[in-house]
Amino acid sequence: MLTFESLNQYYGGSHILRDVSLAVPAGACTVLLGRNGVGKTTLLKTAMGLVPARSGRVLLDGQDITRLAPYERVRLGIGYVPQGREIFNRLTVEENLLMGLAPLSGRAGRKVPEHILETFPVLRQMLKRRGGDLSGGQQQQLAIGRALAANPRVLILDEPTEGIQPSIIKEIGAVIRRLVQASKLAVLLVEQYYDFAESLADGYAVMSRGRITHAGPGAEMKDRNVRELIAI
Repeated sequence: MLTFESLNQYYGGSHILRDVSLAVPAGACTVLLGRNGVGKTTLLKTAMGLVPARSGRVLLDGQDITRLAPYERVRLGIGYVPQGREIFNRLTVEENLLMGLAPLSGRAGRKVPEHILETFPVLRQMLKRRGGDLSGGQQQQLAIGRALAANPRVLILDEPTEGIQPSIIKEIGAVIRRLVQASKLAVLLVEQYYDFAESLADGYAVMSRGRITHAGPGAEMKDRNVRELIAI
């Protein structure tokens, strides 16, 4: 569904992504692991068009989207939950969720999709509250709900468990698994909390110094001890 082909990206003179190639299939959760600073977040931002690729390609279901703007990628079916959530603190929960529909055409008369409120019932109770008044876990659910509002085919999540309580982590994990199984969603997940990542991973990719050093199905990578590969 989402494919990276020989991607290279630089910050100034620093070569951040080095010939990165990776396939993220539909109906599966692909977990991207690696130490801090190896290029994981940069890869996700390149997938969304927030950071331009110097060379290589990003494909969505075979279509080259490398030069498309972020809002065009959302229209084509990519949802993005950035590290730190980046919700709009002064907007209400309802307004934040409606922002997930903003890149789509025909916005007049839009309302929050019912499936979002069914997925995260706590948001229904807080539609008129400002996003900044929510707890960290509620904000994360809001950020995921916003990304899901436009019914993406690919969901990209950057550290979704960061700074939230264990009970909400468990709920988010259940939502991701259900979406993958029921909707055949392709999920690309960057996560430092290894137990959470392991509970969801259908496949792994390990990054080191801007390169994908190991990749494979979940069972195969577990046999190779993924924890040790990350430490290399």
